[in-house]
Formats: sequence, C-alpha cells, structure tokens
Amino acid sequence: MKSKQQQQHGKNKLQRLHCSVKNYDWGQPCSDSLVAKLFSMNSGSQLDLNEPYAEFWMGTHESGPSFLVFDGSERVTLKSWLLENPSVLGQKVLDKWGGDLPFLFKVLSVAKALSIQAHPDKELARTLHKLHPDIYKDGNHKPEMALAVTEFEALCDFVPLKELKAVLINPEIVELVGVENVKSILQTTDQDGEEKIKPLLKTVFTDLMSASKERVTGVVDRLRTRLHKERQVRQLTDKEQLVLRLEKQYPGDVGVIASFFLNHVKLTPGEALFLGANEPHAYICGECIECMATSDNVVRAGLTPKHRDVQTLCSMLTYKQGSPEILRGVPLNPYVNRYLPPFEEFEIDCCILPQGEKVVFPAVPGPSIFLVTVGDGMMNSESLKEHQVTEGDVLFVAANTEIIVISASDLHLYRTGVNSRFFQAS
Repeated sequence: MKSKQQQQHGKNKLQRLHCSVKNYDWGQPCSDSLVAKLFSMNSGSQLDLNEPYAEFWMGTHESGPSFLVFDGSERVTLKSWLLENPSVLGQKVLDKWGGDLPFLFKVLSVAKALSIQAHPDKELARTLHKLHPDIYKDGNHKPEMALAVTEFEALCDFVPLKELKAVLINPEIVELVGVENVKSILQTTDQDGEEKIKPLLKTVFTDLMSASKERVTGVVDRLRTRLHKERQVRQLTDKEQLVLRLEKQYPGDVGVIASFFLNHVKLTPGEALFLGANEPHAYICGECIECMATSDNVVRAGLTPKHRDVQTLCSMLTYKQGSPEILRGVPLNPYVNRYLPPFEEFEIDCCILPQGEKVVFPAVPGPSIFLVTVGDGMMNSESLKEHQVTEGDVLFVAANTEIIVISASDLHLYRTGVNSRFFQAS
C-alpha cells in the first residue's frame, strides 16, 4: 500500500530542496560568502555573522542531507524520498547505483587553503571505511570537479621533472629530504621514464611528509626568513609568493614545503579542474561549483589542524607529473556549456541566460539537480506547472523530464546529473 507521500508526490517530477551548509574555518566570512548568501535564500535560515561559510551541499550524503518540504512543514530527506520513489532516478541509474544519487553537488567559498589531500579509489575507500569508520565515513571513491565561479586557485598533481629539479635546489628542502634523495632525482632525465622517476618522487615526498614536527617548524621558519630577505633584492617567483601566503595561514606546517612539489593552478570563471582518485590537491582561494561521486572520504597530510594520515596518503598517490587538464566546457547551445569529466557519476551544465531569453534542457535518462545562483525566472515543462525560480533555489528534476527555463532577469544556473556518456555507453 502506498504511503501518503507516495500518493501525493510520486508523480511529481520536480521538487524544491532545502539544503545543508558547512561552517569550516577555511570558509569565507559570512558577509563575503556566496555559500552564505545561497544558504540563506534557499532555507530562510538566519545567518551567523561571526561564522565562516564554506560549503553548500545538495544531495543525499548523510553528512549534509537535502530535504523536501511538504505542506510547508513536513520535512523528509531527499534520500528517504528517493527510496520511496525510485522511478524518478531512471532505470539505468537504479540498476547501476541503487536507490540513491551517484553524485554530490556543492558550492565552495574558500578564503584560506584547504588541506593537502587526496581521495581514495573504491578499493581503498572500502578498506579505510572498514578499518576507521569514524574517520572515513563511507566506502565510496570521490572523483571530483571544481568549476570556477570567481578567480580560483588550487594546488594539483606533481610538477614536471624540470621544475622538480629546481625545487630540490632549495636548501630547506634538501635539509628535510636528505642529500642522497636530492641527488637521485637530479641525476634522472625525462628519458628515464615514469617507472624510474615515480618511485624516486614517492621516496622524496614520503620522507618530506614524514619529517618530525620540530624539524619541519625550524625549516619553515628559515624558509620564511630567507624569502623575506631575498624579496628585498629580487622578484620572488609565483610559487615562492604562494608559499609565504600559506605559511601565514599555517605557520610551521609541512604543507608549506609540500606546495613546492605541486602545480599552482589558476582558474578563471568558467574553467574547471577535475581530480581523479589518489591525486594530491589543495584548494587555495576563490569560489567554485563542485561536483563529485557521493562520498566524503578525504585523506589529509598537510595545511590542516584535522586528522593527518601521512602513511596512507603517501602510499596511495599516483605520483603523476605534469600540469592538470583544464576544462573549458563544450557549448550545447548559445547559453549552456557542458563540463564532462572522465567519471560516469556526474557532469555539470553552466547556463547564463540573458533577460527575456528561453533555453530548453532536454529530457535525460537520469536525475538532475538545478541550482540558481543569480537572477530569477520561470522553470516549467509540458507535464509540470510553472515554477518561479530565484537565486538560492535548488530543484530536483526526475529522469526523462524536459525542462524549459525563461529568464525574467539575467539568470545564472547550474545543472548536475549523471554523465551523459554513461547512458551512451550503456
């Protein structure tokens, strides 16, 4: 027998969501934060002006669930509603992932660098969750993509061999990793191939990250002093300037030194970065739309006061070198750009719709979540009543539902859904 919710709402293909917020200390101050603004408009909640606002979560993960509100008061989680109404996910999604969303959608407002971290692959995630369920909250992998809303900076993947050799000339790094380790890298060439270079890089990076707190603190202090002196007589490199910024945020932290080993990536609005399993990264500053597989697994080892798992991080990394690929999106029409990462769980569409224009999001075989970040307008479909939408609105759209958006003012919205290549492949 169907529940009241199923009877009343089972055929409803569009649901408004009230979503969760995270006040991590690296978030932007309430007055500056896009996350704070969207959360306030989405939920009607009172903001705490003294708190940083870091992440706005849209999805089914239990660490930050989204809710449906019925009759103005009855709140149910999106996850429980999907379990009662599995058909809205579409058959292919149900067959692959069961009665849950395979993706988690977020907005990030970053004022201070996040930890140097990586996300485990599925096999390692299951192992870590089994061994330490209090730290690693689920058994899923967490490939992710960050799409810049403002200028956005990150550290990602290891620098190429030529830059690595230049890094190892820094006396402070030599002091921490040892002369023999440095010699072994300096003697390699690109012709030696990854098979030889990766183990050497792993040894050097592991020795660095494993150094005692006392040694690291002394070395970081000496590095800071040297760079401030040299700043008087020469232009510091981009990476050296970043190192001084990070040292100010995390004094005496090994992550300050580790940042020399990673690419410093700067995204402009509309550019995206994807991060596979076991790839080191750290977001530095800016605001972005983020999407990932439904997981909250993070292995951290620097630039953080949180739990560090240096051994796990250093053993799991791929040690891939070179600049990461920057995605600029593929235009679907004059108003919509699609960002397709090499992961089947998700994709992101970015729609910028001038006042008075109309755009159609064709029906797809899986579920979608829409987020409005700027402006207002109408959202409808042949089978749906018109819904007025404005910034802060988050809407779940069922599989096989065409959506038409008409803007009343300049309208910016983002859609995430299962990667369209998943449906083509299957």
